[in-house]
Amino acid sequence: MNKNKAICAANHTRVIWLFSVVLAFTICATLPVSAATGQAIAHNTPRYVSTAKNLGAADASKTIDVILWLSPHNRTQLDALAAQLYDRNSANYRHWLKPAQLAAFMPTAAELKTVRSFVETHNLKVVRVGANNFYVRARGTIGDVQNAFQVKMNNYSVLGKTVRSNDRDPVIDGAAGSLVMAVSGLDSGQYEHPHIAAPVLSGKSGPAVAQPRVGADDIFSNICFPGVETETFTTNNNGTLPVGKYRGNKLNILSQTSNGCGYTPTMIQAAYNLTSLYNEGYDGTGETIGIIDWCGEFTIQSDANAFSTKYGLPQLTSSNFAITNIPGPSFCESYDDIEINIDVEWSHTVAPGASINLIVPPSPLFSDINEAEYIAITSGFGIGTDNGSVLSGSYGAPESEVPSSILDNENLINEIASILGVSANFSSGDDGDFSEFGLPPTVSTPADSPWATGVGGITLALNSNNSIAWQAGWGNNYSLLAEDGTVFDPPLAFSFYGGAGGGPTNCAVQDEFGDCLAGFPKPSFQTGVPGPYRQVPDVSWLADPFTGVAVLVSIPGNTPEQVWQIWGGTSVACPMFSGLWAIANEEALAGGGTLLGQAAAYMYSLPSGAVYDIVPVNIGNNVSATIQDTTGTFKYTPAEVMGGPTTTDLTVPFVSAIWDYPFIQYTAYAFSFETDCSAVSGFGTACNSPTSLHTRTGWDNVTGVGTPNPKAFADSFFGK
Repeated sequence: MNKNKAICAANHTRVIWLFSVVLAFTICATLPVSAATGQAIAHNTPRYVSTAKNLGAADASKTIDVILWLSPHNRTQLDALAAQLYDRNSANYRHWLKPAQLAAFMPTAAELKTVRSFVETHNLKVVRVGANNFYVRARGTIGDVQNAFQVKMNNYSVLGKTVRSNDRDPVIDGAAGSLVMAVSGLDSGQYEHPHIAAPVLSGKSGPAVAQPRVGADDIFSNICFPGVETETFTTNNNGTLPVGKYRGNKLNILSQTSNGCGYTPTMIQAAYNLTSLYNEGYDGTGETIGIIDWCGEFTIQSDANAFSTKYGLPQLTSSNFAITNIPGPSFCESYDDIEINIDVEWSHTVAPGASINLIVPPSPLFSDINEAEYIAITSGFGIGTDNGSVLSGSYGAPESEVPSSILDNENLINEIASILGVSANFSSGDDGDFSEFGLPPTVSTPADSPWATGVGGITLALNSNNSIAWQAGWGNNYSLLAEDGTVFDPPLAFSFYGGAGGGPTNCAVQDEFGDCLAGFPKPSFQTGVPGPYRQVPDVSWLADPFTGVAVLVSIPGNTPEQVWQIWGGTSVACPMFSGLWAIANEEALAGGGTLLGQAAAYMYSLPSGAVYDIVPVNIGNNVSATIQDTTGTFKYTPAEVMGGPTTTDLTVPFVSAIWDYPFIQYTAYAFSFETDCSAVSGFGTACNSPTSLHTRTGWDNVTGVGTPNPKAFADSFFGK
């Protein structure tokens, strides 16, 4: 992890999108089970167990839940049917199955009974079984779980956190062993939300955290790049050398005189001509957006309704809004859970007529989230079993750090969703290719699933009339130019700040040691995309926190309690796209067609004009520096400002701008845009690497096919 990035505490902190049970930096092997009897469930152990510090045995008296996922029948036939459902030339095209019709492919009642018997004879209590006999959820002490699965459960130190894991692949004795495809819950692996606040705090360690702001949309500007400025800073602020002079685009975020830019529903609806869709009568009415967000938030309905009142959106009532706690009650509901506000308020912004079901698992554990998704897609989200056409998940984890048995389980759940006519949409992540953390480049799961839709991110600049000035692939680097009393000569480059995840899946197939062998197979709709494996993302929308969206959230003890903040991340892009996909389904049905199913399957054959192709942008006036010291005057190019004077890593087109830090005088940063890579050698994938994430004409690994042109996009599905 880049040590120059200090991440502040509290709920407003930038969430580093890396789940809590990573990292392993060397080869790790699944420990042998020489004394075990029964059948091992292969590739069911996190890779870090062989490299992380073992802190000792987990508390054997602690109670945990595990889920035994049963293998489906006729997987080849299931895959073939799923393909036919999306093949226009097939007689099965879009003849979606009902949940009960899955039975032909799912485990039998007798097989479920066998697995249940295994659980009960090993002193574990059956908590719940899944629809169509898909899983058995069991509860017991860690001691009993160890005995049942012939593993040891240890605590490990990973990135300063204590995490629990099995030390080897679980073994299931008896007839049940051949029936189970994966066991989740043995380790404490969990997903993270990819959201980032517009920064306002600083120091040499870098910007972070969103401060509460009161007021309404009129305190935020729609102009994020208001022109060109020239700044001069001197050492000790008294003319002492070095003296730095900087010229370039100005970045309009929080300052002494402005609350900065931030996009409101009014601005976004105008920029993307959503109002024309609404005027046609299409706003998502009749569709349901299922949003998965763990734990829950006490004030989400009142926050969303105050947000809606301000921007003329419909109120959320019992007729169009539900909160569904699955797979069980939540014991971690809280105030100020910003992810929930982002998801609800911005899916509602795009599709104000759609119903929303906030699906609340009790934790971010893989086991809880994946079970919640399966329950949601097989029960119609709780609001209209025939119209739950979209599932939105703003979460993920690095593919290479998740056991392949769990990846396969996720992919199967998404495949089932697609068979039922549901599009499972997931954020592509906010940490690029994860290489800044020392990992080999990888993508985020479950956005990596061939049966999911991965949503990437962009930077958006508007004109004063809310028309689009330019769009770029989201990726930021940053440098400190000067800080009260200090002029940095050369500018102090901090490298990668955040950017959309993307690239090829590469670790869906793992060997017995946990090494990555291959990614998920390339789906048929990506035939024209480079490489042999599934690529992420499919589509994109607004995500850059420096051109982020306004969110209303309650903070107890604050006056007033409801405050406005600016947030970004692919956590913004995903619910926005999910809202538009609900409208696309509405148009399909309005013209006599059917529900559309998985969105990704259509992204690569859209008509001209349905998406904006996001390509490299050059608006000119990138930040340059002239610094005079006792030995002379030195000039630094825009690339050198962002990457240092010896950089060779910033050869791609980019935009950069100056931010005058508001709370410490004579302090300024430079931020770059379009740099979803590292401008500084040694901190992840370099921008000039052929494998770096960057935009290009057509599909690319930052924005997919581009961003929607909403009216043309949704209208193209009328009657389909």
